[in-house]
Amino acid sequence: MKLTTNTIKLISTVTFSVLSVFSFSQDEDNLVTNPSFESVGKNPKRLGSIENSTGWGSPTGVRADLFTDSKVPDIAVPANIYGKETAKEGENYAGIVAYSYGNKMPRSYVMSKLEAPLKKGMRYCVKFNVSLAEASKYAVNNMGAKLSKKPFGMDAKMSIIEEPSLLHFDNDQKIVSARYNWTEICGVVEAQGGEKYITLGNFLSDEETKSVRMKKDSKVKAKVIIAAYYYIDDISVKLLDEGQFCDCQADEGGNEYSTTIYHKAINLNEDMNAQERIEAQETYFAFGKSKLATEGITSLDLIAKELEANPDFKLQINGHNNAMEDSVGVENDYYAGMDNKRIGAVMKYLMEKGIPESRLIASRKGKDKPNADIKETDDEDLVMAKNRRVTFKVRK
Repeated sequence: MKLTTNTIKLISTVTFSVLSVFSFSQDEDNLVTNPSFESVGKNPKRLGSIENSTGWGSPTGVRADLFTDSKVPDIAVPANIYGKETAKEGENYAGIVAYSYGNKMPRSYVMSKLEAPLKKGMRYCVKFNVSLAEASKYAVNNMGAKLSKKPFGMDAKMSIIEEPSLLHFDNDQKIVSARYNWTEICGVVEAQGGEKYITLGNFLSDEETKSVRMKKDSKVKAKVIIAAYYYIDDISVKLLDEGQFCDCQADEGGNEYSTTIYHKAINLNEDMNAQERIEAQETYFAFGKSKLATEGITSLDLIAKELEANPDFKLQINGHNNAMEDSVGVENDYYAGMDNKRIGAVMKYLMEKGIPESRLIASRKGKDKPNADIKETDDEDLVMAKNRRVTFKVRK
């Protein structure tokens, strides 16, 4: 790809001196140094001070921000110039511009050197968490991670246009718009070998990036910026053993509205064919959650086995949510689009089991297809729980 004023390729000659490896307490399996930005050298006094966080820096001329316990209002936590957010882990977090209208606020990125280079052919679980700042006028998809052998580096205020190693699981549809909680970006990356650096941000062009305008919350005092600005926290890169999967949890919000997860006994018999066994499966979820329950994983394991044995099958994945999730989602973006998030969680799991994405068909049903198992005697909480589900249809 040709280097232009809006793109930057890997620069092998740049010395990124601040990204040496430091030793301090952290998860010994995590290859990311200072994963939650807690270790800080000199206290930051202004925006653009990510280099003050041990092991972290910015690979372009636009410096990322570090938010910490500070007397400087712009960079304080939890409230700062771009909004208010409690750290996902510890007290500190970083912040970057992922997109802006007309590139009026150039993108920024955060980068760090890993504790050890990745091994060729090995699988790694890569995770990081983002939260859209309340001052953002836009929200976008394409939040991703790039694992590279050499550091990016350039003083120019440019975007890094590269093929990301990891994107949010539902890249084509999912706008990362949660402003009041953290969204986990998570997935498995197979190493090419020798990757030593991790960089976080938006690596696709404006033309390839989907954006939506956000409604301003009247309670938020932060001045609106014509950009999608994201807080970043709790990053990890961990080696997976053979047969081990990434414990990706797309949502970790509260369940103050309901703690009920419905479980349905699924009866199979030897007279059922493969299609009938698949379509008998259903998975259920907690309120505002897309994390798979144990029973859901059991169903998906059966489905994956049947799909593997029947390569002509395609699977339609029907995602459902309940009316209260839609209602709450109007005020809190975190709860919006739960049917889509649940489809994404199911697709991710099946793909990690070896089912190609080309065989999976997403079908959002929202709240408009109530569960046929609902009874007149069910109370409101149970009715809601029965509607929080994913169902399946075989296509040939």
